Amino acid sequence: MKYYLIAGEASGDLHGSNLMKALKVEDPQAEFRIWGGDLMQAAGGDLRKHYRDLAFMGFVEVVKNLPTILRNFRFCEADIFEYQPDALILIDYPGFNLRIAKWAKKQGIKVLYYISPQIWAWHTSRVHQIKANVDRMYVILPFEKDFYAKYECDVDFVGHPLLDVIKDYAAAPDFRSKNGLDDRPIIALLPGSRKQEIIRMLGVMLEMAPLFPDHQFIIAGAPSIPALFYEDILVQKQRPENVNFVQKQTYDLLSQAEAALVTSGTATLETALFQVPEVVCYKGGNLSYQIAKRLIDVKYISLVNLIVDKPLVKELIQNNFNSKELHNELLKLFLSENRAAIKAGFTELQSLMGDAGASHRAAALMVKKISD
Repeated sequence: MKYYLIAGEASGDLHGSNLMKALKVEDPQAEFRIWGGDLMQAAGGDLRKHYRDLAFMGFVEVVKNLPTILRNFRFCEADIFEYQPDALILIDYPGFNLRIAKWAKKQGIKVLYYISPQIWAWHTSRVHQIKANVDRMYVILPFEKDFYAKYECDVDFVGHPLLDVIKDYAAAPDFRSKNGLDDRPIIALLPGSRKQEIIRMLGVMLEMAPLFPDHQFIIAGAPSIPALFYEDILVQKQRPENVNFVQKQTYDLLSQAEAALVTSGTATLETALFQVPEVVCYKGGNLSYQIAKRLIDVKYISLVNLIVDKPLVKELIQNNFNSKELHNELLKLFLSENRAAIKAGFTELQSLMGDAGASHRAAALMVKKISD
């Protein structure tokens, strides 16, 4: 069968690539045309658009880039129509994917959605679009099935695909030596995967380095962002001697880290699954933040706290994300009683996330749905 997949960011590329591998097991004749990234392309996809060209973040930036976004919609619709897939598989990325779902449904194309948009956090009305335009939703967070049930929308909970990724991960024994790192404890910096958020987050994170001279701070470079982009920021911030940079080695970094400063997103969950105490950070453009604050209706911004339904990790949001607050919270991560409580919470988190095998469960259900 022919599958057309759309992922609009790094995490979608990761989960999309593993889904494609699982689909090949269920359907050995599977062919893929994709919007995604290097991982989905390596899994056998014919790449039509890279997610780095789609990463418009925040209300203001979306408005500024509207002509480009509209051109992307038109290109995508024409490309799907020309390909005539047996199924369109959408991966998160709701602003784009829900509009494409509506168009595809009118064309008689079967629409499957893997990894629900976070409509439980804001824009709940989108559940009606999903009911109308998506043939089946496959969710990865334990509370999402109950959320959809409130709207009489039956979905499949397949578990979180990160459990598979981390279970299959094998630590690189030479991580420190190959990156020129010394024996000092590591504090990982995960400033995000989009240029705008990296610019906002990394500068404040770097201010911690001179305050912890007995540690080394290692920046996890996003796979789609050139190393030179980070180097320019380090030059501007007069790079402290105990700061280093690695790229495409985030899991190796987390496997060695003693603590982490993490921009809100999937990385908060990855950090927790590696049992690394963390501070979750977020700062958006002021206008975008003011709009979002009035629309979002959740107690927490991090997936970690949302899943365990308590403030397990500290969240520093907008004006609270500053040097003083970040220093205070980072210090707390090294207190033994705090570390023990956080790691116990991470163990609880993992049990709530379900069993490994999400990609294969989703693939099996998808092939059955398409064949029905």
